[in-house]
Amino acid sequence: MSLHARASLVLGRIAVALAFAGIAHAAQADTVRVTVAHYSDATAPYFEKIARNFEKANPGTTIKIEDVNWDTLQQKLQTDISGGANADLAIVGTRWLLDFVKDDVAEPLDGYMDPTFKARFIGPFLAPGEINGKVYGLPIAASARALYYNKDLLAKAGFPDGPKTWDDVITASKKLKALGIAGFGLQGKEIETDVYWYYALWTNGGDVVGKDGKAAFNSPAGVKAATLYKTLIDDGLTQPGVTGYSREDVQNLFKQGRVAMVISAPFLAKQIKKEAPNLKYGIDPIPMGTTHATYAVTDSIVMFKNSKVKKSAWKFLDYLFTKEPRVEFTSTEGFLPTTKAEATDPAFNDPDTKAFVALLPTAKFAPTITGWEDTAKAVSNAMQSVYLGKAKPADALNGAATEANKALGH
Repeated sequence: MSLHARASLVLGRIAVALAFAGIAHAAQADTVRVTVAHYSDATAPYFEKIARNFEKANPGTTIKIEDVNWDTLQQKLQTDISGGANADLAIVGTRWLLDFVKDDVAEPLDGYMDPTFKARFIGPFLAPGEINGKVYGLPIAASARALYYNKDLLAKAGFPDGPKTWDDVITASKKLKALGIAGFGLQGKEIETDVYWYYALWTNGGDVVGKDGKAAFNSPAGVKAATLYKTLIDDGLTQPGVTGYSREDVQNLFKQGRVAMVISAPFLAKQIKKEAPNLKYGIDPIPMGTTHATYAVTDSIVMFKNSKVKKSAWKFLDYLFTKEPRVEFTSTEGFLPTTKAEATDPAFNDPDTKAFVALLPTAKFAPTITGWEDTAKAVSNAMQSVYLGKAKPADALNGAATEANKALGH
């Protein structure tokens, strides 16, 4: 073989070797797209930082973060999915999961998880992401609800340790009314108007949906709960014009010292420390009727079935649920720990977090059922008509139950 031919052969081999190296490199050079829900101005910077840390440890993988507001997130995901333009991973409201599973767009994660990964989680928070025995969503954020009370105002009303029952709320609010202060901050518009009423429903022993899958809120407990709130309004024990107030609005009234009690999530404590540092507040369980109850919520992170980079996407998920990234996210945003390792961190050793964690044994989660969103809407509309005096509690709830049952398939 001539020298020239040999040189060509060697060069050819090098070219082939380089081509293979290129293929191997291309296989590693994955871009994982992640749609995250905007919780606060700290959300995007947190995920960008975690993405860079992950990229350093996993050369060849790029993580692209897209931060989307909650009020447009569901619509955006649906549009992206129908156009095949969705990200590989996304944060979703756990209650949307069922629809993603029904539409066969969510990837079951069981095949990626070993028992030690599953054991990282606090049981009650992993459960809502499980549908038909398979895990589709991992709990990225969790919260429960409690009653915040203004210590100075409640002490004036004779309840220095906060109200324990709805009767206490009424008694305290009457005394505060005499001082020109609205006692109980009541939400009456936008997302979670229904939930604000469920607190009274659940603590009076009622339920939203029964074991038979039908609406159960138009019960004696439901009428009692709706009547309680309507009486609070009629007796001037809430802020005026409750149907003009969203969750944020009611929280702002509390921060300004304009209402003495409000039901909210752990993140309100974070906001108070920052925005109203002189406000002395206490955190109590939701007031009792006949029983204790709270609402617990998770948001989930899911992987989509059409992802072309599932291995890398899973690797990023795995990293997100290690201790340091979790502690930073949860403590910055003011959520509850969803993994056992983060729960042991001193960041969560404060009385506020402990007060919420103590409520978890009586927590109710939104059921993972089709028609939940429409049920919530029917309840919200019914409560607004009760608050405005347009309908009697029993009539409004019966009408809402008829609507809800259509949505629930009955």
